[in-house]
Amino acid sequence: QVQLVESGGGLVQAGGSLRLSCVASGRTFSSKTIAWFRRAPGKEREFVAAISWSGDNTYYADSVKGRFTVSRDNAKNTVWLQMNSLKAEDTAVYYCAAGWSISTSLYDYNSWGQGTQVTVSS
Repeated sequence: QVQLVESGGGLVQAGGSLRLSCVASGRTFSSKTIAWFRRAPGKEREFVAAISWSGDNTYYADSVKGRFTVSRDNAKNTVWLQMNSLKAEDTAVYYCAAGWSISTSLYDYNSWGQGTQVTVSS
């Protein structure tokens, strides 16, 4: 089992940037796909981005494509989500999750972090 801890959230103005980190513990991290999900107030958790275990493959939700970039360093047990050109609608709690392959379904991920709040002011 992989334990995940997110950090890097905060308050930022529209158009600004934030970089979220997801630090993992557990020996299987380097073999796991890591995804980012978010949950906005009053909405269900939605897929944001994912990166394969090797980092060779990434996938993004249409709503963040071209603005967000996911990357990882297995030697540091860390995955990052670089978020640029932030919009008010990006306001949400962001979660990282571990699974075996890239999927947009939250049910395909079995380890979750506690989440970090991102608030974008307009």
